[in-house]
Amino acid sequence: MKLLRLHFVTLHAMPSAQAVPLAAAFLTAYLTGRPDPSPVTVSSAEYFCGSDPELICAEILSAAPDLVAFPVYLWNRGECAELARRLRRQRPDLLLLAGGPEATADPARLLGEAPFDLLAIGEGERTLAELIDRLAAGEPLTGLAGTARLEAGTLVTVPRPPIDDLAELPSPYLLGLLDRHIANGMVWQLSRGCSFACDFCYDGMGDRRVRRFPLERLEQELDYLVSRNACQIFALDSTFNTDRKRAKDLLRLIRDRAPDVHFHFEVRHELLDREQAELFASLTCSLQIGLQSADPAVAGGVGRKFDRKDFAAKVMLLNDSGATFGFDLIYGLPGDRLDTFREGLDFALSLYPNHLDIFPLAVLPGTRVAQRAGEAGLVSLAEPPYTLQASATFPAADMARARAIGAACDIFYSRGKAVAWYNGVVRALKLAPVALLERFADWLTARQGANYDEAQFSDEQILGLQRDFLTDLFTERKLQKLLPAALDCAAYHYHYGVALMAVPPVPPTDEELDRLDLSALPLALAPSVSLTTFNYEILDLLESGEPDLPWIAKNLPRCGSWAAIYPAHGEVCTESLIEPYYRLLEQLDGHRSAGEIVASLGLDPDDTADFLTFALAEGIVTPADRTSSRTN
Repeated sequence: MKLLRLHFVTLHAMPSAQAVPLAAAFLTAYLTGRPDPSPVTVSSAEYFCGSDPELICAEILSAAPDLVAFPVYLWNRGECAELARRLRRQRPDLLLLAGGPEATADPARLLGEAPFDLLAIGEGERTLAELIDRLAAGEPLTGLAGTARLEAGTLVTVPRPPIDDLAELPSPYLLGLLDRHIANGMVWQLSRGCSFACDFCYDGMGDRRVRRFPLERLEQELDYLVSRNACQIFALDSTFNTDRKRAKDLLRLIRDRAPDVHFHFEVRHELLDREQAELFASLTCSLQIGLQSADPAVAGGVGRKFDRKDFAAKVMLLNDSGATFGFDLIYGLPGDRLDTFREGLDFALSLYPNHLDIFPLAVLPGTRVAQRAGEAGLVSLAEPPYTLQASATFPAADMARARAIGAACDIFYSRGKAVAWYNGVVRALKLAPVALLERFADWLTARQGANYDEAQFSDEQILGLQRDFLTDLFTERKLQKLLPAALDCAAYHYHYGVALMAVPPVPPTDEELDRLDLSALPLALAPSVSLTTFNYEILDLLESGEPDLPWIAKNLPRCGSWAAIYPAHGEVCTESLIEPYYRLLEQLDGHRSAGEIVASLGLDPDDTADFLTFALAEGIVTPADRTSSRTN
C-alpha cells in the first residue's frame, strides 16, 4: 500500500487569538492518532489572507505533496480558489481537495470556480480517512460518501451521516498539534451541531442534533491548555447552555481549574437561569447573546421566537450577577426596516450590554434566507461576504444609514467602554439611546468623512472623540453644567479599561521594603498605572452609582481630584490622591532619586516616605532597576 503525502493549507482572515487551524488539526489527529492510522504523512501550513499566492504555491510544492487540502470559509474562498488554479497549472497531477462551510453549503459553484478534484461535505474525518485508504490501495474515488464532485459536468453529491459518538475522534489538543497557538489564544471545540434552525445561519441546516465531547475528555484538554499557559479560550459551541446541567458542570470545572484564563461563550438567553449567571460571573469570561432582532415579527420570519419581557428578565440576571456580556444585532433581515432596527438598538442599549456587534445580513449559500431571497426582495453580493445591499423593506440608503449607526456604536459605545455611563448621559440629554449614536455618526462624518471605522482609531483617540463630541452636544443643548460629570465618567471608564488589560509589576516583599532607602532610590511610575484628573472627587462620583448627571451637578462639589488607577490584588483600584503626591508620581522618572524629587517639590520627607512605601507595596511605583516577572 502506497504511503501518501497530504498537505493542509489554512488561510486565516487576520492575525488574532482565533486564528487557529482547527479543521486541519482535527483531521490530522484522526488520520494519525487513531488505533489504525491511515497510510499517510501529514504536513500543514498557515497563512493570512492577502499573502502572496506565488509564494504560498512555491512553499506548498516544496513539500512535495500528493494531496493538498484547503478548509474553505467565507473569508478565504476567493484566495483558496486562486491557489487551486495556480497549483493545477504547475502540478496537473496534484490531487486538490477542499472542505469547510463553503464546500458544504455551495459545492456546485465552488467546483465551478476552482479545479478541486473533490469536496468533503460535512464532517471530514471519516471521509478523508477513507479517501486516503482508497488512494493508497489504488481504488477509485467514485461513490465516496461525504463528497461532492463534478462528473461529466454534473454535480454528484454522496452524503455521509455525521459521527454519532465524538469520543472516537482523537484530541488534537492532547496530541500537541495546536501547542504553538495556545499562548496566544485557543479555540476549544466542545460540541458539534446546533439544535436551533435560524433561517439566516448554516449551523442548523442539518439534522439539528447536537453531539458533545465527553466531559472527561474536556477535563483533560482544559488541564492541558492551562498547563501550557493558555491566556484566553474561545468555547466553540453554537449554544453553550443548551444542556443546562452540562454547562454548569463545565463552568464549575473552569472555575476550579482555570480561574485566570479568559473565556468566551455563546449562549441563548432563553436558557439562562440565576445559577448560570452567578457561575459566569465567578469566571473571567464574556458572553455573546444572539439578539439579532428585537422585533418579534422579524425574528419570527427567520425561525426565531422572541419575547421582549423574557429577554430583558434573563439579561437582568446577568446584570445582577455582574457577568460580562454583549449582543449580536443583524440589520436587513427579511421584513426588517430602518425604524425597527433603530428601535431594536434602543432596546439593546437599555439593557447595559458591555458591547454590541452590529452587522448587515449575509445571504449565505445553503440557508433558507438564500433560498427565498427572490421572494423576499433581497439583493446581495454574489460572492463572499454575501452582504445584503438592499431589500424590499430596507433600501440601499437605509442600509448605509444603519451601517453608519453600527460604526458609531462600535466606536462610541463598545470601544469607548461606555456601558456604565451611556444611559445616564442620554437621560440627561433627553435623547433616545440610538439618537445619541446617530448624532455621533453625523458629527464624526462631518469631521472624518463617510468612510471611517473603529479600526482606524486607538482607544486614546476614541476618548478624545467622546470628549469633543460630548462637549459640542452638551453646549448645543445648553446643558454645560452637566458636562463635567459626563466627561469624568468617560475618562474614568477609559482608564479603568486600560488598567484592566495592564500587567501589574511584582511588588517588593515586606522584607525588601524594609531594606529600601527610599530617599536614595530612583523610582518609576509603573507602566500599568494611569494618572488622571477629574472635575469631581472621583470616589464620590463612583459611590453615587449609575451616573445621574443632574443629581451630581446639584449635590456634589466640583472640587477636582487627582487619581491613580491601576491593577492590583486581582482587581482595578482607584486611589484618590492629594495634588502634591500626584505631582510626585508624575515626576518619578526612574533616573533621579525619590529624595531629590521630594525636595524639589517641597514635600515633607517623612510623610512622603510613608506614601511611597504604600505606592511600592501597591505596584503604583517600582524601583527603576526592577522588572516585572508577572505574565498574563
